[in-house]
Amino acid sequence: MRGLVAPGRWRMALVRRLEGRGFWRALATAFGLGAIAALALPPVHLLPVLLLSLPGLFIMVTSAPSRGRAAWIGLAWGWGFHVAGLHWLTNAILTEVERFWWLVPIAVPALALPLGAFTILPALAARLARPGWPQGLAFAGAWLAAEMLRGVVFTGFPWNLLGTVWAFASLPVQAAAWIGVHGLSLATVLLALAPLAGRRGWAGMAVALLVFAGIGLARLWPAEPEPEDVALVLVQGNVAQEAKWREESRIPIFQRYIDLSAGGVRTARQEAPEARIIVVWPETASPFLLASDPRAAEMATAPLPPDALLLAGSVRAEFGADGRASRVWNSLVALDAQGTVLDAYDKVHLVPFGEYTPLRGLLPIRLVISALDFSAGPGLRSIRLPGLPAFGGLICYEVIFPGAVTPADRPGFLLNITNDAWFGVSAGPHQHLASARLRAVEEGLPLVRAAQTGISAVFDSRGRTVARMGLAETGVVVAPLPRAGAATPFAYLGLWMPFLLLALVSGVAIAGSITRNDSRGEEAS
Repeated sequence: MRGLVAPGRWRMALVRRLEGRGFWRALATAFGLGAIAALALPPVHLLPVLLLSLPGLFIMVTSAPSRGRAAWIGLAWGWGFHVAGLHWLTNAILTEVERFWWLVPIAVPALALPLGAFTILPALAARLARPGWPQGLAFAGAWLAAEMLRGVVFTGFPWNLLGTVWAFASLPVQAAAWIGVHGLSLATVLLALAPLAGRRGWAGMAVALLVFAGIGLARLWPAEPEPEDVALVLVQGNVAQEAKWREESRIPIFQRYIDLSAGGVRTARQEAPEARIIVVWPETASPFLLASDPRAAEMATAPLPPDALLLAGSVRAEFGADGRASRVWNSLVALDAQGTVLDAYDKVHLVPFGEYTPLRGLLPIRLVISALDFSAGPGLRSIRLPGLPAFGGLICYEVIFPGAVTPADRPGFLLNITNDAWFGVSAGPHQHLASARLRAVEEGLPLVRAAQTGISAVFDSRGRTVARMGLAETGVVVAPLPRAGAATPFAYLGLWMPFLLLALVSGVAIAGSITRNDSRGEEAS
C-alpha cells in the first residue's frame, strides 16, 4: 500500500490513523467513510469528500491483515454509502405507514447491504495487484466492473453510480458522450486516489480535470440548432402519493391535470403560435384508464387544439370475459385531440416489489398496491406519431440504465415520464434527474421529462437545461423541443465502451504487476 502513498505529513498521518484498527472499529470507520462519500451525490455534489473517502477505503483494504478483513471493510464502506445515498426510500414506506410501519427501520439498510457487497470486488482486486500504481489501477478497474455488474444482477439497480457526482451542470459530464457514466466513475476513482502519489498525483489530477473541462467546452461551444416546430407542455400536477389512489380524489386529480393542460396550451399558443403542441402527463397521472375509457380520454384531451397530442401516463388493462382486469401495464398512452388512442408504450423494466412481487407465493409479504402484478411490455421501440419526431418512451427508472434507453431504430428524442411522489421532498428526485441528464449526453438526444411532483425538465442533446420546474411545485413547463444531435461514440458502442476501458485498465495493472515481479526477481538474483 505504501508503494502508492508518497511521503508527506498528511498522507502518512492518514495511513497511521487507518492502519491496524481492530475489526469492529475498522468496520465502523469504513461505514462512516462510505456515508461521507454520499455527500458527493446529487443534490449536494460535495465532491471534495471523495478525496478523503475513497483514499481512506483504499488504504484500509490494502493494509488489512487478510483478504477476509479487506472484504468486510469493502462491504462496510459500500453499506454506508448506500444507506446514506438511499435514505430517502423510507418516504415510500411512509405513504402507507399503517401497513408497513415495521419496514421503516429496516428497509433502507436491508436494500443497501447487497448493494454494498459490490464494493468487495475493488477491495479484493487491490490486494491482488502489486503495490504502487498497479494497485490503484486494479482498484479503479474493479470499481468499474462492480458498477457494471450492479446494473444487471437481480434485474439491475444502477442508481447512484459514482459518475453521477459530476451531473450538477452540463460541462463536467460531456465526456460521457464517449465513455458513458461508467467511464466517469472510473475517472472519479482515479482522480480521488491521485493525491496519494504526492505532488505528481496532484499535478496529474489537475491536468486530467483540465482535459475534461476542455472536452466539455469543445462539445458545448457550437451553437445549438434551431428547435423542432413543436411546443412541449409538461404538466406537473404535484399530487401527494398518499392521496393519489383514493376514490374521493380521482375526479379532483383528473380535473387538476385538465385545468393545468388548458393553461399550458394557452401559454404555448402565445409563445409559439405556429408550433404543434404536445402535452405530456407524468407516469400514472390519470386516475382513469385512458386506453379503455373513451369518456375519460375525451375529457383529458378537451383542452387540446385540433392538431395537438396528449402523451399521458396511465395504467392500461386487458379485461376478461367477466369484465375484470386480467393483466395490467404501466403505460404511456398517445391520444389525439379527439381522444382517439394512437399508440401506447408499456413499461419494460419493472420495479421489483413496487410493480411486481418476485417469487410470488414464496415470500411472506406483498408490497405491490394493486391486486395484480404489472406485466412487462415487449421492449423499447421508437414511437411514431403524425407531425412529431419519433421518440423513445422511458417510464420511471428505465432512464437510469446506461446503454439501454434507446431503441435500435434511433429516435429524435427520449421521453421520460415518472412518478417521484414516492420519494417525497428528498434527494431521490435529484438523483433520478441526474441519471436522466446523463442519458441525454450519452446518446446525443434531447430528453423530455415529466414528473408527478418534480423535477420536470427538458434537456438538449448535450445535457443542457432548456426548461425546468422544481420539486414539489404545481404548474406547467412550456418549452420548445430541441433537435437531436449526431449519434455519439457511446450511442454507437454502448456498454462496449466501458468494457474496453475495463480491459485497458486491467491489462495495464496486470502488466505493471508482472513487470515489477520480474524486476524484483532480477534484483534478487
